[in-house]
Amino acid sequence: MTDLLVVRPGPLTTVQDLGRRGVAHLGVPRAGALDEPALRAANRLLGNPPGAAALETTLGGVALRALAPAVVAVTGAPAPVRVGGRPAAWGAAVAVPAGALLEVGPATHGVRSYLAVAGGIAVPEVLGSRSADLLSGLGPAPLAEGDLLPVGDAPPGLAAALVPLPGPPAELVLRLRLGPHADWFADPLLLARPGHRVAAASNRVGLRTEGPALARARTGELASEGMVLGAVQVPPDGLPVVFLADHPTTGGYPVVGVVPRADLAAAAQARPGTPVRFVPLRG
Repeated sequence: MTDLLVVRPGPLTTVQDLGRRGVAHLGVPRAGALDEPALRAANRLLGNPPGAAALETTLGGVALRALAPAVVAVTGAPAPVRVGGRPAAWGAAVAVPAGALLEVGPATHGVRSYLAVAGGIAVPEVLGSRSADLLSGLGPAPLAEGDLLPVGDAPPGLAAALVPLPGPPAELVLRLRLGPHADWFADPLLLARPGHRVAAASNRVGLRTEGPALARARTGELASEGMVLGAVQVPPDGLPVVFLADHPTTGGYPVVGVVPRADLAAAAQARPGTPVRFVPLRG
């Protein structure tokens, strides 16, 4: 097993795999990569299992020193990659010699890049996952300068070509299945009209929006109930929040609808100010 030394952690870099499944009844969020297709693609480039743990950066990139030879791949938000001060490929397997500095720069588009290493990041599993969960505090803490990241044994299989992935959205289009509390709002289809944008307060818990507020048609409060990935909860300010991987497992604000999981990878890459368009599903 080899190690990577964290030289520059970036503003928020965490270890993520495909998350914790089947533990919501314990009050534990699923966590995991916000952009799952990007994580899977990075692992595929290296011959890793699809769910091998990697690093998820947020806007600012990361810098690591390889303490032994390593092979890495960067996907997700496009960003400059350098090895030993020289430009290296994004979206391809890249060899990093022992002692070399690997740098992933700030994202040029989108929000989150994924840095995978052959063998995967081998931090201990917690409840079946190596993912950092910012809501519950489970899993490894966000990276800090001087951290040592253990790396597993590199797989014997051959690396594969990169599967083309959508670019970061200029407009975030989210399909929406109305319910279970759409009747709590005077006009839930207001979400389908222009004017909504990604708010700067968005994070791994939820994509927050700004724009026209949804007015309540009913007063009172709901008893807390289970929340699912993609639930669109509406707090008292009327501005919808789309729940992402670190979302709470229960909540008491009404849910106007649910965004399908397939649409959430784009939400992970939408920068603040990006227009948001909800498209209600029929049937």
